[in-house]
Amino acid sequence: MKEHSSKFLTIVNDAKRKISETNVEEVKTKLDRGDKFNLVDVREESEWKKGHITNAIYIGKGVIERDIEKKIENTEAEIILYCGGGFRSALAADNLQRMGYGKVSSMDGGYSGWVKAGYPTET
Repeated sequence: MKEHSSKFLTIVNDAKRKISETNVEEVKTKLDRGDKFNLVDVREESEWKKGHITNAIYIGKGVIERDIEKKIENTEAEIILYCGGGFRSALAADNLQRMGYGKVSSMDGGYSGWVKAGYPTET
């Protein structure tokens, strides 16, 4: 597992206290049921191109605050964000909440947890 700096973990843990989190299994269940929600990959574009969760949309963490309204106008739409492990998506979820998005959550475990579970991906 990747070692993160203590200052990074401090802001991630602060964000995680303020946001809603889900996990890989819950997201897979929602997809299998056909629930309507926006699954957003916030990783780097190079990570996205190597593989992503089927039917996810891409809005990189570096531009999500700038671009979210173009992709998802409805601030009451359910949004689940994921990154590699659930840290960057937690930070992005915190910012989206501050922008008025009321049903945003971060997928703990991220893409690496999804792949480890053997769930479908695409490139």
